[in-house]
Amino acid sequence: MKYWQAIKLSSKEFKRLTGVKRQTFRLMVRLVKAEAKKKKKPGRRAKLIIEDQILVTLQYWREYRSYFHISKDWKIAESTVCRIVKKVENILIQSRKFSLPGKKKLLDSSGDEKLILMDVMETPIERPKKHQKRFYSGKQKEHTLKTQVVLGEQTGIIICLAHEKGKTHDFKLFKKSKVKFHKLLQIIGDKGYQGISKLHENSETPIKKPRGGKLTKQQKKYNRQLNRLRITIEHINRRLKIFKILSYRYRNRHRRFGF
Repeated sequence: MKYWQAIKLSSKEFKRLTGVKRQTFRLMVRLVKAEAKKKKKPGRRAKLIIEDQILVTLQYWREYRSYFHISKDWKIAESTVCRIVKKVENILIQSRKFSLPGKKKLLDSSGDEKLILMDVMETPIERPKKHQKRFYSGKQKEHTLKTQVVLGEQTGIIICLAHEKGKTHDFKLFKKSKVKFHKLLQIIGDKGYQGISKLHENSETPIKKPRGGKLTKQQKKYNRQLNRLRITIEHINRRLKIFKILSYRYRNRHRRFGF
């Protein structure tokens, strides 16, 4: 579906197609057009207009099909799809319009956030030829890349991310990320963050069932209350994985993922 067809869709259908809202799409188009105007020698005219180039990139992220299959849909060369995707990615990254607030935001006590949620999601990868054990995840039983998501509960904005190999434990990933919080911020994590209270007093994690024992009714009630607060970040993980490049087996270079 080309741009002239996509603009006829309703807002809901447009987001289902591309994964982003119309205003986000328009911002992407403005950024790429601004970069194109900077070129002194534009060279040969592109086969696709900029709006269609953005659609190709979003289609690649959204569906994560091979360059070959996308090229057949758009009737262009496979190498052209590759160049378009990388060009658009680089322009959007360098513009910093989609940058996250960053770790320094967590040290600010004057912000709107009072509750911070943390979780780790995993993306499967092709089995590496070397150092396979470093990427093997005991949780998913396959080779993965881990992403730590730090979320502001009130605004629903992702504050910062951190990436590591699949073997790295969630709590070890947290310590490697060197994320620090203001003492007034309340932190909630899952069971993978057991021990975080030693680093940040105002933090909570679910109570683990003792080996060979059972949780009391009060402990179960406490875990349920905590999970009701944590559910927000699970919804965010689901929204991220709408882009199949994060949920399907990742085929690109690891440095493009975040390394």
